[in-house]
Amino acid sequence: MSTSTVNVPAINGPAARKIGAWTVDRRPLAVPAYRRLWSASAVCAVGGSFSVVAVPTQLFTVTGSSAAVGAAAAVSLVALVAAALWTGALADSMDRRKVLLAAHCGLALTYTVLWAQAALGGRSLPLLLAAVACQGLTFGAVMTTMGTVMPRLVPVELLPAANSLGSLVRYTGSILGPVLAGALIPVAGLGTLYLFDAVALLAVAKLPPLPPRATAAQDGPPRTTAGQILAGFRYLAASRLLMAVLGVDLAAMVFGMPAALFPELARHAFGGQSGGGMELGMLYAAYPAGVLLAGLLSGTFTRARRQGALMAAAAVTWGFTVVALGLAARLEIALMALACGGAVNFVLSTFRNAISQAHTDDAMRGRVQGPLTVVLVGGPQIANLLHGTAGAAYGPHVVICVGGALTAVTVAAIAWATPQLRHYVPRSPGR
Repeated sequence: MSTSTVNVPAINGPAARKIGAWTVDRRPLAVPAYRRLWSASAVCAVGGSFSVVAVPTQLFTVTGSSAAVGAAAAVSLVALVAAALWTGALADSMDRRKVLLAAHCGLALTYTVLWAQAALGGRSLPLLLAAVACQGLTFGAVMTTMGTVMPRLVPVELLPAANSLGSLVRYTGSILGPVLAGALIPVAGLGTLYLFDAVALLAVAKLPPLPPRATAAQDGPPRTTAGQILAGFRYLAASRLLMAVLGVDLAAMVFGMPAALFPELARHAFGGQSGGGMELGMLYAAYPAGVLLAGLLSGTFTRARRQGALMAAAAVTWGFTVVALGLAARLEIALMALACGGAVNFVLSTFRNAISQAHTDDAMRGRVQGPLTVVLVGGPQIANLLHGTAGAAYGPHVVICVGGALTAVTVAAIAWATPQLRHYVPRSPGR
């Protein structure tokens, strides 16, 4: 299927066109292959969020220890990072449909094992940790390969809309999944929830073949996987635009993600209960609420041409919203700041993905997507460590304000030093 010949149907009627220009940009769904991929990601978003609740719940039930839950999270993170880098190299040398299908098969098998051991009343901690490691490996492979597949399915001008649709279902799943899981565990049991993740396999199987395409970016394939991964890092380091995109994303996530301080903020700044309460729940809910609002209004920005400038502006604005959160004396102001931050971060992530996908040569997309996946997953973990440590020493308000200011200043410096980012507009390269 040639992406250059995709016909996107127009919305009929002046009123419909006006509404459609503001609401969710659905144009990529007119591409059958993308529609199948999007359907698979929607299933994974909700089903994967089930496991976010089910796995820790089962671990705590089996061991009675939160330390086991923390150890499982560390095992999953290490496995995901390794899989992202390795799968990125694999996706540049094999049919990406086959890689994605194999990753989904592994994920489905992992959840089937989790279902079986839960249904049989299994209480083996080593088995659970092994399954968690397999989950991290296969999920990292899915995340990385999905990023390489999308530019082969839709035209470059639809990449922002396609990425915004993907982010919308991912965040919706992260909200609905835990809520539904909490309601379904007493009714259906833990085991049944794991099976929901297996059904995405059918949608992926219907994708068209996506064999590798050699380009001038390749100087002959390295003989080893390690050599291929290093070639990807060299390619990334040689591109000022891609390095700027990576730097902006790192600054926004590491300096500007103060979620680790929400419990202290809720308790001491907004009068919440010790150990939780409505205030804490609202702080955690405000950010994804802003994300969803931006996703539902994605038509307002997905057609923009100055994608690099918009990405940098969104990151700077995110820094300002974090400062506003740190200065907020009332809960309503803090919630408004977080909701605005979620909205601009949605814009940031949409153009981060679109720029990196469109600018990277197809033969190198996997090896560039791998490090980007590592940043996407590891950035918030580093932020939790930094904010938690600094917050204990200096207090949440100071640390949040400093983090927001560092975000804005760092991103502004990167944008000033990198005209390739400020002036970036998408082209239609050979794909």
